[in-house]
Amino acid sequence: MTDKSVGTDIDAVDFFTDNKLLHDPYEYLAAVRDQCPVRREPHHDVVMITGYEEAVAAYNDNVRFSSCTSVTGPFPGFPVPLEGDDVSELIAQHRDQLPFNDQLPTLDPPLHSDHRALLSKMITPKRLKENEEFMWRLADRQFDEALAGGKCEFVSDFGNPFAMLVIADLLGVPESDHDDFKDQLLTATGTIGSSDGDEMHHSPLEYLYGKFTEYITDRRENPRDDVLTGLASALFPDGRTPPVNDVVCVAANLFAAGQETTVRLVSTAVMMIAEDPALHAKLRADRSLIPGFIEEALRVESPIRGDFRLSKVPVTVGGVDLPAGTTVMLNNAAANRDPRRFTDPDTFDLNRANARQHIAFGRGAHSCPGAPLARAEAKVSLNRLLDRTTDIWIDEDKHGPADARRYKYLPTFILRGLTRLYIEFS
Repeated sequence: MTDKSVGTDIDAVDFFTDNKLLHDPYEYLAAVRDQCPVRREPHHDVVMITGYEEAVAAYNDNVRFSSCTSVTGPFPGFPVPLEGDDVSELIAQHRDQLPFNDQLPTLDPPLHSDHRALLSKMITPKRLKENEEFMWRLADRQFDEALAGGKCEFVSDFGNPFAMLVIADLLGVPESDHDDFKDQLLTATGTIGSSDGDEMHHSPLEYLYGKFTEYITDRRENPRDDVLTGLASALFPDGRTPPVNDVVCVAANLFAAGQETTVRLVSTAVMMIAEDPALHAKLRADRSLIPGFIEEALRVESPIRGDFRLSKVPVTVGGVDLPAGTTVMLNNAAANRDPRRFTDPDTFDLNRANARQHIAFGRGAHSCPGAPLARAEAKVSLNRLLDRTTDIWIDEDKHGPADARRYKYLPTFILRGLTRLYIEFS
């Protein structure tokens, strides 16, 4: 089918492999949504859910949808053909053959509910408050390095180390180990903190599993008055003591995913400020606008492009019948620009009243548990950056002039974010 707004056959565009869509996917997504907010694309047999109400409905349906393929979608595919009107048993039998099958985003109730309860013991209001106090001190220390000259590469000089050390503190990693975490997760090529898309020298999750296995095992044998002991002693809702590996998986997932989301949010927000002098001036003049700015930034440039679900039984979404075994993509980036929910959705509106209705962090039982943390990190980072500068602008030697910018985005259909952001400042 041809859509005049994109001037091409949208079925000829492969959302999952077309590099042009990394820079700007929004015209394509709008064209897909205009034809039908629940529409099957032909390249990988994925049903794209681009409408807001339709995406929220699927996010909230843990009975008829499974999250077993939430982070992989159609790749590498399910191990066996998904046949019949109820594929629940097939999912249960082959779940352990799927990538990331031990990670929180891929679990279904009741196992997901148990692990999510463990996570709630890690991110308590008290712990978040203590962690935010650490953020203010850390932001100053990190800006001491990042702002030492008149320019910097914001992602690697501030974003990656700041986000990593915030989560390390939240989970109680001893400060004596912080330098080791930085060496293993930031400086080694291709690890969690790398924005180059390089081949990994080692698995960052393997390192995290090893470290947190040491921590949890030690605290169970030798309890102390610290956060790690709280993690080690956390129980499932029914009072059972979880296996060490279950606690380790939850902690490692929060560590890896939480860092990635925050770095993309904060770097995008700084780019917006540096690109828009009027917006920049408003935020400098009235810091109370920063929380609303963060929500609108999340809506317009969601750091998570989308999530996947697999239908266990026949289900109807947005009036479209989907058979059991259908892979759907809940496209946050498209839903957050649905004109049925957001007026003039492609315009950044600092005063948008319903900006926080976005689904940048998903919705329902699998909504991102680190959302409060990411918001706090963005608030602290932006306030401290404005405190310590009088002006911020884009480095044109690196990104080109205002009318011909050159930005590179992560080469993935799951996340949305800059690989590098070069800024100058006074």
